[in-house]
Amino acid sequence: MPDDGRVKTGDPEIVTFGCRLNSYESEVMRAHARNAGLEDVVIVNTCAVTSEAERQARQTIRKLRRERPDARIVVTGCAAQIDPQRFAAMPEVDQVIGNQEKLQAESWGLPPTEKILVNDIMSVKETAGHLIGGFEDRARAFVQVQQGCDHRCTFCIIPFGRGPSRSVPIGAVVEQVQALVKAGYNEVVLSGVDITSYGPDLPGSPTLGQMVRRLLACVPELPRLRLSSLDCIEMDEDLWRLIEHEPRLMPHLHLSLQAGDDMILKRMKRRHSRADAVAFCQRVRRLRPDAVFGADFIAGFPTETEEMFANTLKMVEDCGLTWLHVFPYSPRPGTPAARMPQVDGAVRKERAARLRAVGAEAEARMLATLVGRSASVLVEKDDLGRTEHFAEIRLGVALPPGSLVRATITGVANGALTGTPL
Repeated sequence: MPDDGRVKTGDPEIVTFGCRLNSYESEVMRAHARNAGLEDVVIVNTCAVTSEAERQARQTIRKLRRERPDARIVVTGCAAQIDPQRFAAMPEVDQVIGNQEKLQAESWGLPPTEKILVNDIMSVKETAGHLIGGFEDRARAFVQVQQGCDHRCTFCIIPFGRGPSRSVPIGAVVEQVQALVKAGYNEVVLSGVDITSYGPDLPGSPTLGQMVRRLLACVPELPRLRLSSLDCIEMDEDLWRLIEHEPRLMPHLHLSLQAGDDMILKRMKRRHSRADAVAFCQRVRRLRPDAVFGADFIAGFPTETEEMFANTLKMVEDCGLTWLHVFPYSPRPGTPAARMPQVDGAVRKERAARLRAVGAEAEARMLATLVGRSASVLVEKDDLGRTEHFAEIRLGVALPPGSLVRATITGVANGALTGTPL
């Protein structure tokens, strides 16, 4: 979802919207642009998950032109891939580059003779494992293992921005993680558009669990591994075994749930039911009793009644969810859901607020259970870090970003844990 995470460096400047995968790809572009010797260039990496995300990108582009009148402004990302003409028509934009082209070094080394450099993303069959030596954020590194999506959820336009599902070969993933660990990273997050669909396009059709098992075996010095958003219906047995037996796989799983009512899930064209999600969380907790869950939810999806929404509210308790990402439904032109009977906008916002409040209560209860325990903390900035459960913690003393320390959890203040390094 829109992040507006603006990262400033000497050359180039990159403005990143959206998901972790976009953040990863911004680092790939940063390396390509630097290697090409580009100066005075601003790259806007857009998101298309909602119309609001596109509006924010256009607003930012106009602001950038006012601030940097002589800079070359290049627009890329999902919104640019889906509607390149719209961005090319903006007088502030010098060039539009597609999602596949932005990851190719040659796209940045050539003079911008063509204003639009966007090809058919649906024809792309492979995804490379781009080697990144480091990230602007020194705490953790993201590694792309999968790209694209073969599913057609009725609210989502992303498959048309990312193309079909395709996987990075295991050897390339291992090589990337080895390089990052050697560079000093203590935590790696495996990311993609739909990472549980990993593997069927590769020789031997490895599963996500088989890839993760191989990765951890080949990089024994990696202390912490996380997985980005999972689809609860696509879990393989190797991944279940890792959840039970592999302590380096963090006990924090983020789920793409979207709703807790079966009729809404059906209208969203999701592949899991409410019972599937509950059973998934119960099984994880049997294998890993200390596991915590995050989840994505859309409030006020078309045709959602108050009774249907109540089923989603109850999912927080039934699944034992902690970290909620909640968004009021935003119609995305070009998607089937945009043509369905819409819920009033004020109702959508009110339901999203109620769902966030229930999530905040669940989070507070979970944090309280951690007080008095010890935790492994990855320092993000100054005295702020994250535990194995992705809980934010303040240590009271500044430590180097990316360092891994053990701490005693002493309390909860302002929505975050407090602790003392051991």
